[in-house]
Amino acid sequence: MKALLSTAPGGPETLELTELPMPEPKKGELLLRVHAAGVNYPDTLMIRDLYQIKPPRPFAPGGEVAGEVVGLGDGVTGFAPGDRVLALTGHGGFATHMMLDASRAVRIPDAMPYEDAACFIFTYGTSHHALKDRAHLGEGETLLVLGAAGGVGAAAIELGKAAGARVIAAVSSPDKAMFCRDLGADETLIYPRDMDRDAQKALSGEIKKLAGGDGVDVVYDAVGGDYAEPAIRAMAWQGRFLVVGFPAGIPNIPLNLPLLKGCEIVGVFWGASVFRDPAGHAENMADLFGMYAEGRIRPRISATYPLARAAEALVAMQDRKVMGKVVVTMGDDD
Repeated sequence: MKALLSTAPGGPETLELTELPMPEPKKGELLLRVHAAGVNYPDTLMIRDLYQIKPPRPFAPGGEVAGEVVGLGDGVTGFAPGDRVLALTGHGGFATHMMLDASRAVRIPDAMPYEDAACFIFTYGTSHHALKDRAHLGEGETLLVLGAAGGVGAAAIELGKAAGARVIAAVSSPDKAMFCRDLGADETLIYPRDMDRDAQKALSGEIKKLAGGDGVDVVYDAVGGDYAEPAIRAMAWQGRFLVVGFPAGIPNIPLNLPLLKGCEIVGVFWGASVFRDPAGHAENMADLFGMYAEGRIRPRISATYPLARAAEALVAMQDRKVMGKVVVTMGDDD
């Protein structure tokens, strides 16, 4: 088997494509032939030791996978060789084969391609948990999505529309704005890449103008940095500000703003919620598979890379050049 390994902290250029012996599944494990792996922003942090989870080295990045079961460890029930599954793994997905705790595997519909399955659970799982469980987004409310052209942002647009919300997509370029409109966003706005105080005030004013009424009911912030404060200033009374990620840096929020708005700042740690509330996670996955079958949500895959070029996918992700999702695929010759 082959794996793209992180052997020392560093950027994508430090990853090494390595030949490894084929593993044997242990008790309770599945051996998975990986067909596709989703690429996510945490992958770019994990290889630098900047993420909450720090796997022992060497390890392969890639926290969500889709593939075929090819081996079963002792005590595994409910699965058989040939089953098509997806899984949230944390890491290990940039490889042709991997070991997987059977409890993490989720069967995928026959009509779902491996590429769709590999970029389904992380983005839609995060955004559904955020909007449904944390924000309780309601029909007729206004949702602002910061970083709307990225994986979780794009999912938030689709899920916001599915919930009956009016969606404002905030992005950094005209082509990303067009991408978000194609996803169903009702309004788009383009923010500058560098934000001074004047730019923050202008952004807040533009959000208020597009939101109308009292402002935005829910903010989905997958950007952080200097963009968070203008969004909070544009919030409606008792709005909900969702803390999803901070590729632009951890924001400094003046705490008088939540007081004046009567609003909530709500953390979204979907990975932890999966393990703390497995029943809720199962319910959410059923919701998502149902919406996929109905054609209401569908991953927008902007690029695919073979395993040998997976580092390029991580560069695109860390440079915030990705629209929708990027997938690493394992060819038959890998």
